[in-house]
Amino acid sequence: MKNDIAQLVSQALQTINDAGSASFEVPATVNVERTRDPQHGDLASNIAMTLAKKAGMPPRKLAELIVEHFPESTQITAVEIAGPGFINFRLASTVTQQVVHDILEQGDQFGHAPANSREKVLVEFISANPTGPLHVGHGRLAAYGASISNILAAAGYCVHREYYVNDAGRQMDILAVSLWLRYLAKRGEAVAFPTNGYRGDYILDIAKDLQEAHGDRFHRTVEEVLQDLPPDEPDGGDKDKYIDAMGVRAHELLGDDYALVQDMILNAILDDIKQDLEEFGVVYDEWFSERSLTRSGMVQEALEKLQANKSVVEKDGALWFKATDYGDDKDRVVRRANGAYTYFASDIAYHLNKRQRGFDILLDILGSDHHGYVSRVRAGLEAMGEPPESLQVRLMQFVTLYRGQQRMQMSTRSGGFVSLRELREEVGNDAARFFYVSRSNDQHLDFDLELAKTSREENPVFYVQYAHARVHRIFQHVDLKSAPWDQDNGLKHLDALTHAKEDALMTLLSRYPEIIQLAAKNHAPQTVVNYLRELTAGFHSFYGACRVLCDERELRDARLALANATALVIRNGLELIGVSAPTRM
Repeated sequence: MKNDIAQLVSQALQTINDAGSASFEVPATVNVERTRDPQHGDLASNIAMTLAKKAGMPPRKLAELIVEHFPESTQITAVEIAGPGFINFRLASTVTQQVVHDILEQGDQFGHAPANSREKVLVEFISANPTGPLHVGHGRLAAYGASISNILAAAGYCVHREYYVNDAGRQMDILAVSLWLRYLAKRGEAVAFPTNGYRGDYILDIAKDLQEAHGDRFHRTVEEVLQDLPPDEPDGGDKDKYIDAMGVRAHELLGDDYALVQDMILNAILDDIKQDLEEFGVVYDEWFSERSLTRSGMVQEALEKLQANKSVVEKDGALWFKATDYGDDKDRVVRRANGAYTYFASDIAYHLNKRQRGFDILLDILGSDHHGYVSRVRAGLEAMGEPPESLQVRLMQFVTLYRGQQRMQMSTRSGGFVSLRELREEVGNDAARFFYVSRSNDQHLDFDLELAKTSREENPVFYVQYAHARVHRIFQHVDLKSAPWDQDNGLKHLDALTHAKEDALMTLLSRYPEIIQLAAKNHAPQTVVNYLRELTAGFHSFYGACRVLCDERELRDARLALANATALVIRNGLELIGVSAPTRM
């Protein structure tokens, strides 16, 4: 309806121009929004105020001309001027009631734009180093990324969901060393565990599997392992130098078998992550390997593009990207003096690869500690001849999880973290998914475990799900067994829905398509959550004020049509954020 009114306003503006009442260029778009107060009508436009200067007249005078030349429409009962020049529109009741027809006809497609009618978007989210199970912070990234992917698809975008597997580099070496040392300990070699190693119990479980699968294949003595190594912390040494030296020693002693150790723990952790996410309702189109960038020559191709554009310089044997030429705060090393590529080189190669795969928008969902990431990767894209604005990044703030008064820690290195799996087992997938996306990504989230588990109105996910279940309970009522609901009869008599609560509920339902577009535009799944809570309140208010199973058959069937339409929209909205819509609670 917004678009219809915008077109009618444009027609009025053109008529004013043609009549010579004023002279201005008719704008390509006319802003039409819903009013905050129903007393001011249903929709409003500020076009008179935005165009008044170009038209050379006061806003209210231009608004009067627009109202005077506004085309007749059976969908609009009144066009009124308010304040300094707002134009308010009141819709005919048939327009509001039409939404019930649309919902029951379109079902789960109501509010959705035509599939793949907009740009191609690659949504990369979580991409946590595969160094341990996912923790509750990763869970927020998972819920947000999966929800915004669903919302973008509903808004007409062609969406590709991707997890970037950091399976190369130093952290993978530390992980492999941690597994090898736990394996040696199981075989009786008392090697002190490095300060900078991964300490989680999951390492012990994989070490047991490694021993059962390969026996003594990787066994080396403690003397061989520790010979001439520098001291560790807290024994007067440097923990980073020590763990790196231990990695070199592991390579020396294991030779080609080192890759077997590393791949075993990598695959074990990745399999656990995939299973955890699938159980959480998060499924990817692709798991993209960082290693593949080097093996395929993609990193080298990216550097060649930088060299061709004279965007790199050699200094002290290393290759530097002149990122400051493209707005970054400092230049970046892309190839070290020893010939090894940096993480940054892989990052820009990966984003070049995304563009080469045909994606128009690269949406990265990252932790808040990646705040410096945006400018440098955009600089890399621009230097390689790609539009820097194609990269869009949403940074996710931290989750603080409370169990009673105890604040839980989430360090994968120390092993003392609360896993996503543990959270799901305690509160359930639905509460976790709903709570995770209930706030904007740029706000910290305090996750209240006790609230998430309650079956009361104060628990927002219970509140919304209960409304859906209540509708289904209505349709199980004994009265409907003797006189079943006739949907066609209900749709034929929607004009019987004259109560203010009925009108308010239908107005809420008509907003759903706009909510999808707004949430997609702002990358804001909390928009859907807030709408569902508002819609639920509207339904409960309607249910309390209007007896659905009344004696009048036409009114009863019309109210049942309205209730069923509400349940469909609640279900559709919950599905976008990965939450179930139970039929009984």
